[in-house]
Amino acid sequence: MSAAGANSVSVIIPVKNGLPHFRDVCESLAKQDYDAPFEVICIDSGSTDGSEGIARDHGFRLERIDPTTFGHGRTRNYGASLSEAEYLAFLTHDAIPADSRWLAELLAPLRADERVAGVFSRHIAHVDADPFIAWELEAHFDGLRAFPVVEITDRAAYDADQGLRQVYHFYSDNASAMSRRVWQEHPYPDVQFAEDQIWAQTVVEAGYRKAFAPDSVVRHSHSFGPFETLQRSFDESRAFRKLFGYSLSPSLLHVLRSGKYLVSRDIGNAFAKGWWRSHPGKTISRFFESFTRPLGHYLGARESLPAWMTRFLSRDDWIREL
Repeated sequence: MSAAGANSVSVIIPVKNGLPHFRDVCESLAKQDYDAPFEVICIDSGSTDGSEGIARDHGFRLERIDPTTFGHGRTRNYGASLSEAEYLAFLTHDAIPADSRWLAELLAPLRADERVAGVFSRHIAHVDADPFIAWELEAHFDGLRAFPVVEITDRAAYDADQGLRQVYHFYSDNASAMSRRVWQEHPYPDVQFAEDQIWAQTVVEAGYRKAFAPDSVVRHSHSFGPFETLQRSFDESRAFRKLFGYSLSPSLLHVLRSGKYLVSRDIGNAFAKGWWRSHPGKTISRFFESFTRPLGHYLGARESLPAWMTRFLSRDDWIREL
């Protein structure tokens, strides 16, 4: 049954082999305390692990697409096109609502102010995450509490300050919501990476507000090793160069300085908090990740690399070929 009417919501989830987390996502969604109709629409792009059955068992709407047609923005737009709800919420198959108030808290800024185009949730780590990533997520989202709602009021200052622009367009559609009205005006762009941040940049530059809902919480985290960190940083930096004109790491000297800072921060935390004893392997890994992260940013910021090197470095290209 579709959701429609005042304050109705469609929760749209792109899914591909989402287990084990997808089971917890579905169970949490089934327990949401929301005062208007809502539905869950799962867009599956070729799961073979039983994710489809989990969605059906919870009574959620399930739509299948060919894996070759998947796109981060394209698939979300397709899910939105299936909805008649006033609001559109988006989750990934591994972003678990932390409590029954996730949806209500997420929608609150949209319902309170029609000038808010989109809102995103706070992320905390999965229960089995290593302490480094849990601390990093907490620090990142705590910093965003200073910007609960952003709106461009001084365009000259916005244009002149890259750091300010990055804050204004930071957005995570791992757990987010927007109004149908705004989506119809500004659908997601069909790009390979950073569709959420391009969308956020578009709407704030169009005069809308963007909100952060710290009381709407999802468990969503990934812990990568040194090479995977290199790949993810490469993809991020390449996308930011192409889409926003940013250089996340302009020189090898910047790589060394960033690496030194990250080693000091992470290994300092490891000894101060005892993580080197509880997670010795991850402590060693974080030492190397401290350098592969800025190195990936440096390589991704280069305008021309051999095709073989780009294929080797891009994790997103590799995943898309699966």
